[in-house]
Amino acid sequence: MLLALLLVAVLASALSGAVSLPLAALPRLLRGDAGDDAALWLNVLLQVRLPRIVLAVTAGAGLAVSGAAIQALFRNPLAEPGLIGISLGGALGAVAAIVLGAPTLPVIIPAAFAGSLLATALAYQLGSRQIGVANLLLAGIAINALCGSVIGLFTYQADDGQLRSLTFWNLGSLSGASWPLLAWLVPWVALLCWRLCRDWRALNALLLGEREAQHLGFALAPLRRRIIVAVALLVGPLVAITGAIGFIGLIVPHLLRLPLGSDHRWLLPNSIVAGALCLTLADWLARVAMAPSEIPIGIVTSLVGGPFFIWLLVRQGRAC
Repeated sequence: MLLALLLVAVLASALSGAVSLPLAALPRLLRGDAGDDAALWLNVLLQVRLPRIVLAVTAGAGLAVSGAAIQALFRNPLAEPGLIGISLGGALGAVAAIVLGAPTLPVIIPAAFAGSLLATALAYQLGSRQIGVANLLLAGIAINALCGSVIGLFTYQADDGQLRSLTFWNLGSLSGASWPLLAWLVPWVALLCWRLCRDWRALNALLLGEREAQHLGFALAPLRRRIIVAVALLVGPLVAITGAIGFIGLIVPHLLRLPLGSDHRWLLPNSIVAGALCLTLADWLARVAMAPSEIPIGIVTSLVGGPFFIWLLVRQGRAC
């Protein structure tokens, strides 16, 4: 069902926007068989819409499955990848590149990726000094606070042009999608998603508690390191390319637990498809709600995800 809904969302996103494409002409456009009257449609579809859709599917899948893995690791349905410094570390790298370097994607993306990895590595080194995930959680909170403070300092020193670049990056966008970028990003994300899905048995055991997981034969220290490294390598490039997009890694796994339960054999692969669906719909809404203008996708995910998550909490409170 999720795959069918994703196909519908992809089709709607490909046809809708500032330039509407007729459904009847879509097969001809995909074959590249376009006359002079359809040259604009072909360029919009192949060079703008399809790369953006592929990036939305890729980023949504990576963020959602990372959120499901982190929530299992911390045994907390309110956890998300940004909890261990990935998001704010990437934001710090991007802000530093914009203020100290140049506000261009070839500079911002590597800097944000490096910031994500460094922040996560520091949080892990600090948090792994004691057994358990509580220390890791506290280390992540401290790293996030430190990154936020340094971002504030950079923002204070930025000029008007740099502040504009900072604002747009922090609001999130998929406008940087291109086929050369996707050529390495899609296999990278697919490989790491597959790696996380392989650990479904260990993640199920963690739900029982760390001591119980050890009694079942799972080595927790290598497992914890493996999950954190995979999530950092997965979310880091996505944050670097798309900016700050919230709620996908938090809400999608939480929502899927309602019909599926907490069995990660089903939760992880369904999170991949549902995350791709949610971000594709969010991107479609960002482009059509105020066309020809575009709403930053981070605003859309927060405006939709925040009230929806509140509704989930209220619903569960009434059920209890």
